[in-house]
Amino acid sequence: MRFTPLPDQDHGGGCTSIDSVKLLDIGTPVSNLGPMTCPLAKNFAAWAQYAVRPAARKFFGQEVVKIETFGTYSCRNIYGGRSGRLSQHAYSNAIDVSGFVLADGRRIMLDGGWKGDRASQDFLRTLHNSACRRFGTVLSPDYNAAHYNHFHMDMSGNGFCR
Repeated sequence: MRFTPLPDQDHGGGCTSIDSVKLLDIGTPVSNLGPMTCPLAKNFAAWAQYAVRPAARKFFGQEVVKIETFGTYSCRNIYGGRSGRLSQHAYSNAIDVSGFVLADGRRIMLDGGWKGDRASQDFLRTLHNSACRRFGTVLSPDYNAAHYNHFHMDMSGNGFCR
């Protein structure tokens, strides 16, 4: 894993990036990475290495060449609402993973794959279960309509896995 430390920032409105890093290399390219807290970066890199890559080999017989995300830091409330408490994204403490690109070019996306063919379902559910052991909160398409197309993973909570 390669990363660079980022300066602490107060973005206003309660949103911050404190003790954050920019991941440069975790062995698999990842889209849309912004600031991430160190614990999130460490657990995400481990999840990619010890869950994502082996699961792709097991269920598809090939490597994952890219992890696609909707990003990390975003100064917003939970569910993007106009009011309510801030999302863990507002603290650089969350990542939303939308899918995976395999070596043959096939994309296994949460939108479609979660209820798709058996291999895609098994792959994504294996990754969900693994994420639940690494992150404080993990939300899947089964949680609610707002998460139909991604895994939300953050370091808050104490094993909230849906």
